[in-house]
Amino acid sequence: MKRLFDFLIALLALLALSPVIIITAIFIRFKLGSPILFTQDRPGLNGNVFKMMKFRSMLDAQDTKGNPLPDEQRMTTFGALLRSTSLDELPGLINVLKGDMSLVGPRPLRVEYLPLYNEEQSKRHNVRPGITGWAQVNGRNAISWEQKFELDVWYVNNQSFLLDFKILLLTVKKVLIRDGISSSESVTMTKFEGTKND
Repeated sequence: MKRLFDFLIALLALLALSPVIIITAIFIRFKLGSPILFTQDRPGLNGNVFKMMKFRSMLDAQDTKGNPLPDEQRMTTFGALLRSTSLDELPGLINVLKGDMSLVGPRPLRVEYLPLYNEEQSKRHNVRPGITGWAQVNGRNAISWEQKFELDVWYVNNQSFLLDFKILLLTVKKVLIRDGISSSESVTMTKFEGTKND
């Protein structure tokens, strides 16, 4: 049932939001350049890697050695607006259609984090990752990694259609008030380096 619900809602959302998606893509092309889409390998259900799609929200600026500059230097006012309104997440609906992601579930993180999870934290991969999730409506990037993983695992252990519906409604509220977009130390989220007491 969840997979069918995800597919139908993602399809309807893509159709309904197609004007917004097209306009956003045009603005990204003129303000940030190409490519318009940002794709990256992310672990999904059971840790299987897939290509996650988002709208690009940062400049492709590099230092003299060819390394990307810190997020703070690559983020523009326009990019920050994309993130605060969650418009950058709209291409993720295609991942939902493909079955890589769900509308609701733990957010897909970097592949490099996989060996850093403890046994409890790795349970977040027992379900499909989501465009939004329990951690996103309870702090998003403003909470610690450990708190985020606890919320992710709680969702895995307590998932239901009613909980998903609640999370979707809370997500709309969070987007409207633009809450928890950044951590206290970064414009996005600091890098996860493993839980210290493991």
